[in-house]
Amino acid sequence: MKLPRKLTLLAACFTAFMFVVTDSSAQNGRPPQTGRQPVTVGSQGPIPEHAKFTPAQIEAGKGLFLQNCAFCHGKEAGGGESGPDLTRSKLVTGDKAGEAISDLVHNGRPEKGMPKFNLAEPDVLSLVAFIHAQQDAALSQTGNRKGVDEADLQTGNVAAGKRYFEGEGGCTKCHSATTLSGVATRFTGLRLEEEMLYPRDVKAKVTVKTASGQTFSGTLEYQDEFTIGMKEASGAYHSWPTRAITFQIDNPVQEHVTALSKYTDEAIHNVFAYIQTLK
Repeated sequence: MKLPRKLTLLAACFTAFMFVVTDSSAQNGRPPQTGRQPVTVGSQGPIPEHAKFTPAQIEAGKGLFLQNCAFCHGKEAGGGESGPDLTRSKLVTGDKAGEAISDLVHNGRPEKGMPKFNLAEPDVLSLVAFIHAQQDAALSQTGNRKGVDEADLQTGNVAAGKRYFEGEGGCTKCHSATTLSGVATRFTGLRLEEEMLYPRDVKAKVTVKTASGQTFSGTLEYQDEFTIGMKEASGAYHSWPTRAITFQIDNPVQEHVTALSKYTDEAIHNVFAYIQTLK
């Protein structure tokens, strides 16, 4: 498999931040739900899961999925910022009549951050139809493989990547081989490349000085036009109106955002090759 070019790669890394908002009128105009069609087995073997549903159910399920599920699982059910790829899900594969997916929708998985949804059964069945249709489409791809394997990403030059990391790239302003030691063990493949390009779960730091002269430092927990909220290392939480304080924010992720506009295809490949050695 040929490694995706720069625009494709960056698009994959920002998929976690894309979601689709559908017009409410589309909900009102949703086709009426019909029963599930009988399952038959032809001369070519079992029919695809999505063929057990009507096109109207699949289309209605698409709208419901975009409204309720796409933010976490991606608009095509291929995985998103916090939700897994449903097209490769064993739960979906094992679901035959909507029983497993329906249970998951109604009860959620609170321990994994998935809420439960109060949807009518016809709507749940439409979701089931759409999810199965997406899985069937994914599995029908050549080689039955979806995504990028680690071997597909091993195309860069380690020495050139190290030079870029320590020189032109400016990465040593925040990192070193020592501070990143073990990163290629904690993350592998595309997940490691995503961390290199746009790291997740990295908290910005903030220093606040009050009108009385007190200074507080900690992680930035909340910010809007009117309020700053931060948490000290001790766990104590503070918030202030922005007009009543002065503050300075240090956001490490911003450096990665800036770097995205400077990377060439070759630089991305080479730096990633170097990062892969930091085990």
